[in-house]
Amino acid sequence: MFKELLVPLMDKVSVFNIFRYITFRSAYAAVTALFLCFILGPRLIRYLQKVKIGQSIREDGPQTHLTKSGVPTMGGILINFAIIVSVLLWQDLDTAFTWLALAAVVGFGLIGFVDDYLKVFRKNPEGLKARYKFIAQIVVALGIILVIYFTGNEKTTLLYLPFFKYPVVDLGVFYIPFAVLLLVYTSNAVNLTDGLDGLATGLLILVGIAFAVLSYLTGRADYASYLAIPYLPGSGELTVLSFAVVGASVGFLWYNAHPAEIFMGDTGSLALGGVIGVIAILIKKEILLIIIGGVFVLEGLSVIIQVVSYKLTKRRVFKMAPLHHHFELSGWDESKVVIRFWILGGLFAILSLSTLKLQ
Repeated sequence: MFKELLVPLMDKVSVFNIFRYITFRSAYAAVTALFLCFILGPRLIRYLQKVKIGQSIREDGPQTHLTKSGVPTMGGILINFAIIVSVLLWQDLDTAFTWLALAAVVGFGLIGFVDDYLKVFRKNPEGLKARYKFIAQIVVALGIILVIYFTGNEKTTLLYLPFFKYPVVDLGVFYIPFAVLLLVYTSNAVNLTDGLDGLATGLLILVGIAFAVLSYLTGRADYASYLAIPYLPGSGELTVLSFAVVGASVGFLWYNAHPAEIFMGDTGSLALGGVIGVIAILIKKEILLIIIGGVFVLEGLSVIIQVVSYKLTKRRVFKMAPLHHHFELSGWDESKVVIRFWILGGLFAILSLSTLKLQ
């Protein structure tokens, strides 16, 4: 919004020219989201405590988690609000990238909100039934992908691999189911990772920084040409979104760090997973997302492996899934699991950026 309002006035007030720069707007998108979380966080926590919106804890999980019962949840409302406000203030509102990203935050966030609402207010431990949640995620993802498919360009359906300069295949119409499944998996993977204090939040900071760099480079013709990556005009605006995610995650981590004062719930985790999936799709980093969000991918795979193994052999591969619970039950302290997973997430982020010079 600031760009649309102030840049036309730069002939009269030259300082307004700074709002043209993505780097400036990205920095202040992060600051805006951060301060919104800092300012509104305590108020939201007090309100949730007042209305007794607390987290229910699985009795079959690590026994140390039972002390977290009753900790306020649905903190994703704060994260999503901070991201939406920051994006509307600092991102270019004339580009489709802005509205597609916001559609992911709102769409997946609403699914998570319904799930949290049923768990907390209706006292339904299951929340939104898995099949209904899955169908809703597919509907939201399909809507976003169809817009991308029908309004895209010649690069939209191309599939790029890390370490390769040129696309390996044009998926054509099959890009639609591929991208839908990618979005749904990413959204659920972040949701599954959100099981320890600060775990998913810290990883999202690392993923957001990596995507900020990639989005900026993809939106610059000179850098994209030098690095032999696809140049997508306007995609640099996703740098603003990425930093909004980083700022909101840092602000939320202030209250979500161990011992957590609030959990993001499905309201936040589904929305954040959805939005990083959309960013990956819009900048043609669908496969690289596997590396960037490596920890999220492993967490999701651990659940799939556990379920398939038990159904086929009646044996469990892990002591408990998702993966972070396996290490907890193996004797790792919760903080040690979180920090080690953060380190692994940082390594994945660095590895993903290193691929830019290895193609």
